[in-house]
Amino acid sequence: MKRITIQDVARLAGVSKSTISQYLNKRYDYMSEETKKRIEAAINELGYEPNFIARSLKQKKTSTIAVIVANILHSFSTKVIRAVEDYCNENGFHVIVCNADDDPEKEANYIRMLRAKQVDGMIVFPTSGNIQLYKELVDGNFPLVFVDRIIQELSVDTVLLDNEKAVYLAIRHFRERGHERIGIITTSLHHRVTPRVERIEGYKKAMFELGLAVRDEYIKGVDLTYIEDTLDFMLSLKEPPTAILAGNDLVLMEILKYVKERKINIPDDLALIGVDDVPFATIFTPKLTTVAQPAFEMGRRAAQLLLTKINNERSGLVNIYRFEPMLIVRDST
Repeated sequence: MKRITIQDVARLAGVSKSTISQYLNKRYDYMSEETKKRIEAAINELGYEPNFIARSLKQKKTSTIAVIVANILHSFSTKVIRAVEDYCNENGFHVIVCNADDDPEKEANYIRMLRAKQVDGMIVFPTSGNIQLYKELVDGNFPLVFVDRIIQELSVDTVLLDNEKAVYLAIRHFRERGHERIGIITTSLHHRVTPRVERIEGYKKAMFELGLAVRDEYIKGVDLTYIEDTLDFMLSLKEPPTAILAGNDLVLMEILKYVKERKINIPDDLALIGVDDVPFATIFTPKLTTVAQPAFEMGRRAAQLLLTKINNERSGLVNIYRFEPMLIVRDST
């Protein structure tokens, strides 16, 4: 079967090849509605499909961006991805999603692969293990946006939660409910991941500001496999915490599994708040009090920033964009 070309479409529509090219690239500034309708009709009648590879080589753009998430199991990550994909779809961009599993080596392999595939830019939840690789991208003016994590050594636009405020909202709510012995558990602090570190620091500040004692045995950053042991330790103390803040959704799920197995009553035996408004928060019994991140808004902002960079519309200034958390009070406190 003969391949339909742009020349065939131009001939049927009665316009030039350059006009067809402008239409395909959505440059309608000097194009009448009648011309656009004729071109659309010609494309549909001929069944024309643009040669994206040829267009990419000519334009030196692939209209494709990548998202590298640290851990796709986080509900926050999946919401951000959805928002990015929606925005890119609205603007004619494709999205490749990669899951790094918080593994710097896996992340580095993805970065090299995506550069080889000539993606136009990347949105990344970065690990702390590839600073030099990211520096090379920044030095080469490659469009890059970070989400959820700051790398202090690099000047990259970053979108993330106001983590200290998120924790303050939770601790203040616990205090208002009469709790003074309040613990926090988050995932490992080994790689100094921004939200984990900021939430621990925010916890200490909030406890101090609210006149509550900061006790080291109530503060833990551990791998998920050690959550059970951590809870055994905390709850067997002479003065165990009466309330616990789960630093993220994965920690929250481990705590819920623990209390169910040991028949611990929430909130009578142990009050609980989780950072991230998990989908099951309203169907769990009791309904879970959470601190929500505006994940969709954050994802959309990250995509806007990246596409603006790709289209060379930025002034060159680099910013940290902090988003407001929201406490959603339910029954677990």
